[in-house]
This record gives sequence, structure tokens and C-alpha cells, in this order.
Amino acid sequence: MLPSDDLSAAGFDQPFGLLRGCHARIARMDALLLRLIDHVAAHGADAQAQQAAHKVLRYFDLAAPLHHEDEERHVFPALRQHAGQAPALAAVLDRLEAEHGELAALWPPLRAWLLQVQDGAAQPAAQALVATAQRFSALHATHIAVEDAQIFPAAQACMAAAQLAAMGQDMAARRGVRWPATTAG
Repeated sequence: MLPSDDLSAAGFDQPFGLLRGCHARIARMDALLLRLIDHVAAHGADAQAQQAAHKVLRYFDLAAPLHHEDEERHVFPALRQHAGQAPALAAVLDRLEAEHGELAALWPPLRAWLLQVQDGAAQPAAQALVATAQRFSALHATHIAVEDAQIFPAAQACMAAAQLAAMGQDMAARRGVRWPATTAG
């Protein structure tokens, strides 16, 4: 039931590669969440379910908010500045930012149930929670598709090397990672 988390990821020197890697992990965590709902219905909150719940909680509590912040601090503003007053692009960016808010609003009931699973005390998910999980996963899928196909390539193309380096440094700093690493002489 548990997928491996051992993916090779780009470094902070490749911030868009890192963002794409996050998208792959989001899709995997969404799939794990949906499988977990079925698993708990069939087997209860057993040890395997508890471990899976912990992984999903950790990802969506820590990594996903940082990912959204990366986009809102670096990607979206760069595109807005570069594109000027392009109404079509501005509308897409507005929609993506609104979707970040919707995803954040969908998370609390999922989180509450996952905490119960993690503690071994969960009941099978109610139909409303199942629908919330399905919406959460589907929204991520459409959101990621737009960003990967349209937004990231456009932003990457308009950002200078210095902007990309600053983006990578900020991403590392907000994660408590020292980058670029200093070398001892």
C-alpha cells in the first residue's frame, strides 16, 4: 500500500525541477490518501494505515504549504511582472491562487480523520469525507497539469539566472537548508 518516497529530486539550484518533483509527490500522496480510505474501510486503522496516515499528514502539513508559498512568492509574481497586463494569464494565475485557498480549506476535515487513523482510532470515512478527499485529489490533478504545462515553462523562460538562484536560496532558507553549501577551505 505504501509507495516509496525515494525519488531523485533536483536541488535548490534547479528550483523548477524541485517544484515539479513536489508535484509528483503531491500526486502520490493524493493516491495514497484515496487508497487509505479504502484500506480503513476494509481493514480498520491497522499499523499499515497508521503509517500511511502519518506520511500523508506529514506531506500536506509541511511540504505542500511550502510548495504553494514557493509558487506565490516566486513563480506567480515573475509571470505577472513579465506578462504585464495580459488578462488571460492574469486570470489563470488568479484561479491558481484561489485553488491554493480551496485546497487549504479542504484539508482540515481530511487532516482530522488522518490524525484518528494515525492514532489507530479511525472509523471508516463518511461519504462526505470521501467526497472531500476526491475533490482534494482532483483539484490537485487539474492544478498541477496547468502549472506543469503552462505556468512553470513560462515563468522559467522569463526568469534570469540571478532570479532563479535567489528563488532557490529562498526555498532552501524557508526549509532550514543552507544553500549554497559553503565549502571548507
